[in-house]
Parts: sequence; C-alpha cells; structure tokens
Amino acid sequence: MAMLLWVIIAILFLISIMMIYYFNRFAVLQNRIENSFSQIDVQLKKRADLVPNLIETVKGYAKHEKSIMESVSAARKAMISAGANIQKKIKAGDVLQNALGRLFAIAENYPNLKANENFLQLQTELAAIEDKVAYARQYYNDSILEYDNLFRTFPGNMFARIYGKKHHDYLQITEAERKVPKVSF
Repeated sequence: MAMLLWVIIAILFLISIMMIYYFNRFAVLQNRIENSFSQIDVQLKKRADLVPNLIETVKGYAKHEKSIMESVSAARKAMISAGANIQKKIKAGDVLQNALGRLFAIAENYPNLKANENFLQLQTELAAIEDKVAYARQYYNDSILEYDNLFRTFPGNMFARIYGKKHHDYLQITEAERKVPKVSF
C-alpha cells in the first residue's frame, strides 16, 4: 500500500513537472514570436523615418518627378497607419520598398544626385535596413517554426490543448510580391 502511494506521488510529481515545463516553453516561444514581430516593426519604422529625408534630398534634383515623390509619401503614410496588423504592415512596407526602388531609379538620371553625400548615405542606410527587415522576417518565421514544432509534436500538442494555445501563421509573400518590380518612366 505504501509503495502504491509512492508511485502515485511520483507520477503526480512527474506530471506536474511536465506541465510546468510545457507551460514555460510555450510562454518563452510566444515571447520570442512577439519580440521578432516587434523587431520587424522597428525596422519598418526606421525605413519610414528615413523616407522624408530621402525625398527632400531628391526633390531639389528631380522637381518634375512629382508622381514618384507622391507615391513614396503615400506608401510611407500607409505603412505608418497600418497599426498592429502585421500582414497590413508588411504589405505596406513592401509597397514602400517598391516606391523607393523607383525613386532610386530616378537617381540614375541625375549624376549630381547620385554623387550627393546625403543621398548616398540615405541609400546606404536604407539598404542596411532592408537587410535587417529581411533578417527580422526570417527570425519571425524561425520563431513560428519552433513554436509550431512544439505545438504539433507529442506531448506538446496535448499541453497546447490544455493551455489553449493556438497555431501561428508564417509571414507569407504573395505572388505579386514575388515578381520583380517593373520600373518605367
């Protein structure tokens, strides 16, 4: 009888340890996902903050390219107003990136602009931010992968149901975003 009691206590202790472990593991992974989303948001904000400086630098050289300037400004405004919706924010960021690509294409027609120190510095900063955005997206998807591996494997899937955890979606690139942007004047 005493032996049976010890076995039951040991099993309950083991179950308690597993419940604590999986609860904490899901919490850590959820925090990592939220952090990686925040990193994407930070990089998109940095890119949006550089745009007004870039536009001002280009305006002096390309006064007749007003439609490009307006599209860059509109894309920046859309990205900032996207709020907390990651899909809208990413899509608006991609529209901004496309508009910036057209803006940089304009620079090819203005040798003085291409040589302008401010323009070159802003272009370098934007390129660095693009790299960081790509890395942050990759880190976000890697975090989702780790969470989903725990979410879908045994015994993690049991604990996910117990704790009411839900599946997370990867950041997806739409078919339109996969196409190479077409720049024409």
